[in-house]
Amino acid sequence: MLGAIIGNIVGSVYEWDNIKTIEFTLFKPDCFITDDSVMTLAVAQGLMKGGGKEDYVTAMKKYGRIYPEAGYGGHFYDWIFSAGSEPYNSWGNGSAMRVSPVAWVFDTEEVEEAAAVSAGVTHNHPEGISGAMATAACIFWARQGMSKSEIREACASRYGYDLDQTLDEIRPDYEFDVSCQGTVPQAIIAFLESEDFEDAIRNAFLWAATAIHWTPSQGALRRHITAYPGTFGRRPCLIRMKPFWESGKRGKITFKSNQAN
Repeated sequence: MLGAIIGNIVGSVYEWDNIKTIEFTLFKPDCFITDDSVMTLAVAQGLMKGGGKEDYVTAMKKYGRIYPEAGYGGHFYDWIFSAGSEPYNSWGNGSAMRVSPVAWVFDTEEVEEAAAVSAGVTHNHPEGISGAMATAACIFWARQGMSKSEIREACASRYGYDLDQTLDEIRPDYEFDVSCQGTVPQAIIAFLESEDFEDAIRNAFLWAATAIHWTPSQGALRRHITAYPGTFGRRPCLIRMKPFWESGKRGKITFKSNQAN
């Protein structure tokens, strides 16, 4: 989960500055959290409260109203401040960006079903649900010790994603896309081509038209294979975000406790 938040923070200052290169300053002084970090913690809290639909709705609306200027999409912003709780059939990639805590809680294939629940409270379009399920499944498979080639084969088979392209093939013609179907496969490929945690983060910029959307996925995926350097947590821009950092740590500890019970 913290891997996803690190990825989001790194990408925050590049949302409207398309660079498509791995040569860039990893942590700029003006890095900040965005909606993906906020909703990642909301999903974590929803899980700690029980992991049901209403648990996610309550947590997302709570965090969204605490951090109303985090950069939510228009439909999601309206949903946060609405009196109702019905989903709005989104196929956007927000469902995949926020799903990483789910992959920590479950040690069985239930992870995909739980990911679908976390997505469906807002992103109940089949593609919105599939994107979250595929992301959580890849993290789960990595936790189980599957190789990257095994993860590639399993994800392609189960979700129908074309994972045979390379980043070099994707990059020249790739344009801005907020859909799960147009971004989750590419994010998984960036993870599959990475050598370590930092490389996974940098790979997001190699292909993404706006890397802020994909760095959380790469960070979350790679975090489960290689540890991120401890110095990441001591960066000034991360220290300024201590409430998020500490919430993430508390969430991880609680998850472990729940599993033990």
